[in-house]
Amino acid sequence: MTGLCSGERVLVVGAGVAGSAAALALAAEGAQVRVTDERTADAIAGLDALDRAGIDVHLGAHEVSDLDGVDWVLISPGVAPSAAPVLWALERGLPVRGELDLGARLSRAPYLAVTGTNGKTTTAGMLAACLRAAGLDAIACGNIGHPFTTAARGAHDALVVECSSFQLAQHSSFHPRVSVLLNLAPDHLDRHGTFPDYVAAKASIYALQRGDDVHVGNADDPEVVRVSGAAPCRVAWFGTHAAASGDVGYRGAELVVQRERVLAIGHVDRSDAAYRADAAAAAAAALAFGVDPVAISVGLAGYEPPRHRGEVVALAGSVRFIDNSKATNVHAALAAISAIDDGVLIAGGRAKGVDLRPLAEAAPRLRAVVVLGEAADELATLFDGLVGVHRAPTIEDAVRQAAALAAPDAPVLLAPACASWDMFSGYEERGDRFAAAARAVASEVPSRG
Repeated sequence: MTGLCSGERVLVVGAGVAGSAAALALAAEGAQVRVTDERTADAIAGLDALDRAGIDVHLGAHEVSDLDGVDWVLISPGVAPSAAPVLWALERGLPVRGELDLGARLSRAPYLAVTGTNGKTTTAGMLAACLRAAGLDAIACGNIGHPFTTAARGAHDALVVECSSFQLAQHSSFHPRVSVLLNLAPDHLDRHGTFPDYVAAKASIYALQRGDDVHVGNADDPEVVRVSGAAPCRVAWFGTHAAASGDVGYRGAELVVQRERVLAIGHVDRSDAAYRADAAAAAAAALAFGVDPVAISVGLAGYEPPRHRGEVVALAGSVRFIDNSKATNVHAALAAISAIDDGVLIAGGRAKGVDLRPLAEAAPRLRAVVVLGEAADELATLFDGLVGVHRAPTIEDAVRQAAALAAPDAPVLLAPACASWDMFSGYEERGDRFAAAARAVASEVPSRG
């Protein structure tokens, strides 16, 4: 079989979505592929596809022999750099590469990249919509759920790659035409160790950019201003306030770019600051890629936000139930809480090594807090004396307690500030169960008017 990787012998560490996609792409490009994962077959989906592709899969435990005859190793984003196969590979002098490196090598189209602590999926989706409105065959991929290595082999005009800190920490050749850094706040410290190490991973999104490349930074975030200001290429800025000359910002509800005159490029209907910032970031990146402002306006106007990011999922009388299950860190939860008043917050889960204490700043906006999951004790302690705290063993019980505590015309907000993995398969399941429980409560309460 011929292909870009013809004859190469590759060990892929990790058989999750990204690892399996990388293994299949490698095999399709002519490589001989072996996959290793510590999990057993009943915990991994999609193994049949690997088997059909003739990929050798070793499950249950990593073995030194997995590296026998291997030319190089690809590490999946969910696998720590300290994993045994990675250390063994380094001892043998074998190259260790990340998923982004393979995607960059295989990509048949120019690609743009988006990272940040929060807002990545929304911004990447908006940006792809703007590119499509300009007549380009463009899709969002990467950490958004459609692997970069799969999209890279497709016949597209452009790719928008959502990049996590895990992916960025493992690349050495990822070179986007346009990169975006949305915001920075402590997250995933259980993996990166320190906030500076986390920031360094995010900053590597522009490490290889030069010349005509463009990096887009958030003028409203002081940490991003510091980091983006060091990019080795032209830097464009976005924000939620009036824009400086040439940059993207707002004049009232209008998203505008100011050059010699103010040029309206779209009306943003959502009022929350995070969504407005994401729209400005997408517009700035699209402009940097050469998209006409009219197409940007069309793209943003037609964009539908993904689920679990602030949607009202039920109405019980006059009480709104808001699903922001994707608020998996403090930064995102505070942004969600800032858009409500006198609400009941449902929070908790796995804290990922992050300090939750800044959440206490939101207490004046809350009537009560219902806590659950691994971080319940920590959250109960930090809110103690500031607002009423209640504990729940399940998300369903949390919804019922919150509904009973809520004032008329006030919201119940799921903004966990934590990962979901202690109780759920992911934030999607958490949000779906919250919504189902909210609808069950709503069905028992006559709607207003």
